[in-house]
Amino acid sequence: MMDLAERQMQFLFALRSRGVTDSRVLGAMEKVDRGPFVRGLFSERAYEDTPLPISCGQTISQPSIVGLMTQALNVSPRDKVLEVGTGSGYQAAILSRLARRVYTVERYDRLVREAQAIFERLDITNITTMVGDGSHGLPEQAPFDRILVTAAAEDPPGPLLAQLKIGGIMVVPVGQSDTVQSLIRVRKTEDGLDYDELCPVRFVPLLEGLGKE
Repeated sequence: MMDLAERQMQFLFALRSRGVTDSRVLGAMEKVDRGPFVRGLFSERAYEDTPLPISCGQTISQPSIVGLMTQALNVSPRDKVLEVGTGSGYQAAILSRLARRVYTVERYDRLVREAQAIFERLDITNITTMVGDGSHGLPEQAPFDRILVTAAAEDPPGPLLAQLKIGGIMVVPVGQSDTVQSLIRVRKTEDGLDYDELCPVRFVPLLEGLGKE
């Protein structure tokens, strides 16, 4: 049986081998233990580079995808970041090490409560977690320097683009179905929007309204 240090070393090696090379992102992912965010039967598999089930029929994303999305976001220490889809809270915890402030919105009340409890246990104080319809963003806190969407939309959502600062970046999975999706980076410039297609991904769909548990 590998000890924890060995498993974490393998974890970081897997991230690097899949293209996560930004030293700040790797440092944040080294410091945020994925273990507390994975519960029950799957806790033994916390250090595998694989998505795993969590409450409310949702998943915790594959760590290398978390790393690639975070790297594409290019967060700086003074940034205010919006995350749409808190899920387990793991992605927000990574962002909290890179940004000044993270706002994260989730449609399932239970996931918000569970994530908040972990943030408190880990003494993470710069994340604001709330229940809401993430497809509308958080107009009252806009504009944001960075927006990360952890569910797939058919197009980059207009309300979220409207809440992005000029010079800001949004990373969002885009696709018509759960079989064909691309991770897209959108940069907002004075002249409009620039799009980059990064890699194929699979995410749950971005749904409107609040979730029923």
